[in-house]
Amino acid sequence: MVTNQRALIVVFDGLQPAQITPQLMPNLADFARAGVTLANHHPVFPTVTRVNASSLVTGRFPGNHGLAGNTFLCRDYDPNQVIPAMEPTLQAIADTTGRTLLAPTLADILGQHGMRYVAIGTGTSGNAYVHNPNAATSGGATIHPQFTLPRPLHAELEDRFGEWPPEVLPNTARLTLARRILTEYVLPELDPEVALLWLSEPDKTQHEDGVGLGRAPQALAEADAEFGALIDWLDQAGRLENTDIFVASDHGYSTVTETVRVEQIMRESGFPTIEQQGGVAVAGNGGSALFYVNQGDPDTAEAVANWLIGHEWCGALLASERVGQPTGALPASLIGCDGPRSPDLIMSFAWNSDLNSSGYAGYAAATGGSPGQGQHGSMSQHELRNVGLAKGPSLRQQSVVETPTGNIDLAPTILHLLGIDHGVPSMDGRVMDEALADHPEPSPTPWVSTHEARSGNYRQRLQISHAGPAQYLDWGNRV
Repeated sequence: MVTNQRALIVVFDGLQPAQITPQLMPNLADFARAGVTLANHHPVFPTVTRVNASSLVTGRFPGNHGLAGNTFLCRDYDPNQVIPAMEPTLQAIADTTGRTLLAPTLADILGQHGMRYVAIGTGTSGNAYVHNPNAATSGGATIHPQFTLPRPLHAELEDRFGEWPPEVLPNTARLTLARRILTEYVLPELDPEVALLWLSEPDKTQHEDGVGLGRAPQALAEADAEFGALIDWLDQAGRLENTDIFVASDHGYSTVTETVRVEQIMRESGFPTIEQQGGVAVAGNGGSALFYVNQGDPDTAEAVANWLIGHEWCGALLASERVGQPTGALPASLIGCDGPRSPDLIMSFAWNSDLNSSGYAGYAAATGGSPGQGQHGSMSQHELRNVGLAKGPSLRQQSVVETPTGNIDLAPTILHLLGIDHGVPSMDGRVMDEALADHPEPSPTPWVSTHEARSGNYRQRLQISHAGPAQYLDWGNRV
């Protein structure tokens, strides 16, 4: 087994491939030219952060790792309450049920092999928490402005680096401190086999100002400068020779067309709350909404599906097998969204490819935000394309991989590079062999499948790309 190999993951929250240009992000553009560009890279659906963070560290789809949304209902924790996927609530789920995620994380697997995973996140507390919920037993650490795992580490870091600066837009001051903690403490002193730096920009700024608008170019430039400083440190420390660096984003972006208060409209239409017979709970997730029906009742699910497809803003609609096959819906299992903690119905808002005033494609309705602001969560093809780059001694140079890849592939690929190929728990992702320097085999032959459902004037279609044993949702919409 390789003993001195290291992997570093850098995530730019909400970064789109089209934003990596020499003008906006020169350091990242140079990195892309020198290494491997995963030109057909995908997040998982729903295209929200905490879902994709969980998929990144488990290699599993949401149905299998059990975190269905940034807001969701967890029936084995509280069957009647929609909750936010934030650190205190996720910890409460672990305390009540014995586990936050239903699949082992990179940290869990590495810990079983005497290795460590350390993550630093400047986004939400929920995003940071899912990287290593079991730090007390798996080892490693999670570092966030509000907490750390293990818990005592927070005070130690505050004594050494000072308090975290307040969150502002762009969130550069926090990005800078996170990069400092990584290069002054985590890498030189802890020296974990895998480290992760999660940069909260450009996501925070684009939510507020719009995709590519207002302060977004500043956020992109300043996040890129932090990345450049990190690469310079690795170079000066002589670590580029044994560090494989993966750069990703968790989702793309859309511009909000309208805000749809789905739950309010449902109540006005006569649907009671979930604790009542025929009731339903609604969890808004930006460009999508999750629906949970009382007692998993198929008749209620049918009524909700019929109601949803009667609205023009309803795009794709999926259903868990526990409620059968409601009118117009496709199986959630098609895209890995069915499982023990999955919602009964999942709706993506309808979307289009119009350009906003800064030239970025993609408009969709959303459960929050205002028209013109940035949002994500839907099955838009512009949200289901994200950044995938890699560079290092184990990886090809100056290459472009057109084969479909995704966030679910990062965990199995990194484990493979560390020599951990046996005894690894089942994953939905695959090793991205075609990106590796020493892999002589041809890329897996990709193919595409489409799936349709209709009812009356409503018709939807999903497109899924396949490569080897893995699959990737390209888009889903009302057609």
